[in-house]
Amino acid sequence: MAVAEPYVAPVPGRFGKSAPRRRSGTLSFTTRFDKVALGLLGFVTLVALVGPLFAPHPPDEAVGSPFQPLLSPSFPLGTDDIGRDIFSRVLYGIQSSWFSALVVIASGVIIGGIIGLIAGSSGGWIDSVLMRITDTFLALPGPVLAIAVVAALGPGLRNTLVAVALVWWPYYARIVRGEVRALASRPHIEAARLAGAGRTRIMVKHLLPGTVGVTVVAASLDVSALILTLASLSFLGLGAPAPAPELGAMTARGLTYLLEYGWIPLVPAFAVFLLALVANLAGDGIRDLLGRR
Repeated sequence: MAVAEPYVAPVPGRFGKSAPRRRSGTLSFTTRFDKVALGLLGFVTLVALVGPLFAPHPPDEAVGSPFQPLLSPSFPLGTDDIGRDIFSRVLYGIQSSWFSALVVIASGVIIGGIIGLIAGSSGGWIDSVLMRITDTFLALPGPVLAIAVVAALGPGLRNTLVAVALVWWPYYARIVRGEVRALASRPHIEAARLAGAGRTRIMVKHLLPGTVGVTVVAASLDVSALILTLASLSFLGLGAPAPAPELGAMTARGLTYLLEYGWIPLVPAFAVFLLALVANLAGDGIRDLLGRR
């Protein structure tokens, strides 16, 4: 007759729960991929920060003969129709595109976050008025409005950033407002009200921290779209005037030589593609890591 094995209870972990299982191979691969994406994000940021310091030539000066091909001895990415070093101009263009996108994202998060926080925590007519203003901006076609603002203010990088920032904040206002409305019904918010906490303290101490995660994820996923938007406006001639090293403008000015000297427009266009790709992968990685935490 077989003897039944004694029952062995699972070893409790923290808070009395059983010890967690080991991560599956798929989850481990996903975690490693997310870390690689974040590593690429840090590398691109480092290149944008210190890359121009290592540029071999000034970006706006003719330092060689025109139309030098790729992998030339002194010009690894060739020269353009004037003789400027494309590698140096791309390094400066990466810095301009990357930090311009971060500036617009930061302004959109600050403006939209404040409006969404006030609307969601106040409710009533304040919420209605702020959200109707937000809906008005959302109803307008963003790129067309940005083009109109740049046309009114004049071409230039600063005016382009102002124009794009005007149409970018409503998304964050909606996101923050929705998150605040969801948090407002939580028990800890009711407990804070019963404890005598004022509206400002509840907004800053209890509601605002709860919106950080979703806002960071939305902002990280937005960087790639913003890079493409800024490059498109620059491509249309609404960025900094020539000879500023902007990737979109460099691509537009080099299209004339696409068939004969294809590296002139394709190298800056490929740089825009890489920036958008890294930003998109990093956004996915940040979303996955924050979701698992």
